[in-house]
Amino acid sequence: MPRYYAACALGLEQVLRDELVGLGVGAVRERRGACEFDAEPALAYRACLWLRSAVRVQEELARGPARGREELYALTQTVDWSRSIDQKGTLAIDGAVRDSWANDTRFPVLVVKDAICDRFRQRSGARPNVEKDRPDLPVKLVLQRDEAILYRELGGAPLHKRGYREIQHRSPLNEALAAGLLLLAGWDPTTPLCDPMCGSATFLVEAAWLATDRAPGLGRAFAFERWRDTDRDAWQTIYDDAERRAAAGRGRCPPLAGNDRHEGALAIAQKALVGADVEDLVALSHGDARDWTPPFRPAAVVANPPYGERLAADPDELASSWRALGHFLHAHAEGAVAHVLCGAPELTRHLGLRASRRFPVRNGPIECRWLRYEIATTAGR
Repeated sequence: MPRYYAACALGLEQVLRDELVGLGVGAVRERRGACEFDAEPALAYRACLWLRSAVRVQEELARGPARGREELYALTQTVDWSRSIDQKGTLAIDGAVRDSWANDTRFPVLVVKDAICDRFRQRSGARPNVEKDRPDLPVKLVLQRDEAILYRELGGAPLHKRGYREIQHRSPLNEALAAGLLLLAGWDPTTPLCDPMCGSATFLVEAAWLATDRAPGLGRAFAFERWRDTDRDAWQTIYDDAERRAAAGRGRCPPLAGNDRHEGALAIAQKALVGADVEDLVALSHGDARDWTPPFRPAAVVANPPYGERLAADPDELASSWRALGHFLHAHAEGAVAHVLCGAPELTRHLGLRASRRFPVRNGPIECRWLRYEIATTAGR
């Protein structure tokens, strides 16, 4: 069976493994920031459509010694690239080099491109063109020490690009990370959830899709749909089933609400809700978290407050934001479980709460903790 490699943010490996097992994958091997698995192609199509925490799914095509140009060229030519595209198709090669004879990715990527094109010329007299933006065949080269691995990427664009966010907030939360954090939190998708600092509403959109059983890949295109060896009947069956599940789950969404003090972020959030077709499932409010009263009593609270890594911020302003979040949790989240993403541990003292669990995760280049707080209920209430 083909071997696949699914990548995720560091810290979400167990979440990704559980998702794959839930899709029916047998043996899953956890790696740093990824999971490997063997499966029939149809199961890989399902993975692209349904995985919430993954950022890409790749099929391994070849692996072998590559101690220089000649061996890398020869390894690349062992692959039957015409399985994916013909000479009229397009391709792009991305590379990663670790502890190798190559100083950077440029030369080995060129070697792989030449080897692929030469193989097409030998068979048909013509070669595919390189297309960086939307190639029919995205190829990934991993060159580590004296070994090379060649993959073809099933998604094309990263899987976290769901299609509902047209405008980027200055410091957006990656969609796959947001969904993975909801799964890591163990949120019961039948219970009310709110985000008092919702920004561009990524948590809320992903929560709505999780609650309504909507596959995160519905509505977007995948590179494998353009491959010659794709089982299109199997893919159509998988896609039709996902559409039926989304339609059936539409009425099962619990109350969801978000708030933010930045009007610009809320404008982006509203467009994201419309793009995700969940604008009628999520209530948005404008104001400071300290002053916000959610329209229901939440069972779960999630938040990604500012911690000054990506956005320049005044220390006093950062502390004030965290105190506002703490005030909200004390005032409006009694009996709830809150999860807060933090990349600056010194700020957590402003919440006035003690975390019961700390999950290490990576938000892009930032080392973070996904902090769990169990908010006590005041006696007599």
